[in-house]
Amino acid sequence: MTKTIFITGTSSGLGKTTAIHFAKQGWNVAATMRAPEKETELTQYENVKIFKMDVTNVEQVAETTAQAIAAFGKIDVVVNNAGLGAHGALELVGEKALDGQYNTNVRGPINVIRAFIPHFRANHGGKFINISSYMGFLTALPMSSLYNMSKFALEGLTEALYYELKPFNIDLHLIEPGAFNGNNYVDNVIWAEGTDIKNYDNLTTKVRDQLASFKNNPSLTEPQTIADQIFAVATGENTNFRVPVGEDTQELMAVRDSLPIKEYLEQKNAMFQ
Repeated sequence: MTKTIFITGTSSGLGKTTAIHFAKQGWNVAATMRAPEKETELTQYENVKIFKMDVTNVEQVAETTAQAIAAFGKIDVVVNNAGLGAHGALELVGEKALDGQYNTNVRGPINVIRAFIPHFRANHGGKFINISSYMGFLTALPMSSLYNMSKFALEGLTEALYYELKPFNIDLHLIEPGAFNGNNYVDNVIWAEGTDIKNYDNLTTKVRDQLASFKNNPSLTEPQTIADQIFAVATGENTNFRVPVGEDTQELMAVRDSLPIKEYLEQKNAMFQ
C-alpha cells in the first residue's frame, strides 16, 4: 500500500526538495505552503497534493489536516519543516519578531502535532519528524538567542512527547542539520535593527558577515543530503531519535562534547571579538 507523507513549508528549500524526493520514490505527498497559488514545480507531480496552510493559524492547521486525511485516507508520516530565523541582540528585538520566531518554530509544530495525534491514535501508529538544527542542542553564534531558543524548545518538546506518544505506537525523530545550501536562509533572516542603540553594532556586523559566508557555499551540505536522511527515518532505515546532518554539525558536536560548557562558550565568544 502506498504510504503518504505530510510536509509543512514546501514552497522552497528543504521542504520542496523533500517533497519532490518522496514523490519520486512513489510516496503520496501532502505539501503545505502559505501561497499555493504561486507554486509551479510541485504541481507537476500526480502524487503530490498542495494545501494552503500557515502553521501559526490553529484553525487553518485543523482544516488542512482534515483535508489531507480526506484526500489520501491515511497519513503515515508528518514532517514539521516550516520555520524562520530571527537574529539580533535580544534587547533590540521587536515584539513582532519575537512572537513570530516562537509562533512559527515552536507553536507551529505543536499545532500540527496536536492536529495529527487523533489520526495516528486511530490508526495505531504514525511518525513525526521534526526539523531542528545543530542550534537545537548547542550554541554556535551570538545574536541568535531567539533562534536557539526556538530550536532548543523543539528538541525538548520532541523528547518529552516520545514518552507521551509511545503507548500509541507513535514515533518521534529529530533531524539536526547545520548550515546548508538552497534554503535562502541568509536572505530571509529577520534582524533586530532600526534603534538608536549602537552598542551591538560591531558584534552584529561580525555575525552578519559570518552568515553571509554561508550563501551559496559549495562546502555546505546540500538539501538533498538532508532529504535523504528524512527518507531514511520515514522508511525505518534509520531508527535513531536524533539525526545530525553535515560535517559542520559533526565538528561542532565534537568540540562541544570535549569541553566544559564555560570553556566552549568562551571559545566561541573569542571568535567574534
